[in-house]
Amino acid sequence: MTIPQLTTEQLEAARAAATEARRRRAELKGKVRTGQFSLAAALDAASGDDVLAHVKVVDLLKSLPRVGEKRAGLVMERLDIAPNRRIRGLGRHQVAGLKAEFQ
Repeated sequence: MTIPQLTTEQLEAARAAATEARRRRAELKGKVRTGQFSLAAALDAASGDDVLAHVKVVDLLKSLPRVGEKRAGLVMERLDIAPNRRIRGLGRHQVAGLKAEFQ
């Protein structure tokens, strides 16, 4: 399968869309970091938004205050969440476990 040739306008539109998606994901993690959003609110927001659902679970956990690489890894291991899992790939029991862990 060959990659289609895109026009300059299509490339610019794709770049703008990718930049906007990265900005929105960073904004979500920033709100969690500053305490504007709880983890539960962030998970709920991501469940209804395809762009936010692409945030990796470990990155979202590490944006919580007092949660680093080690604690995030331990929580994810205990809840059987793969290290490369994104929010959209979480099961309902995993989401419930995360919400209970970080109330």
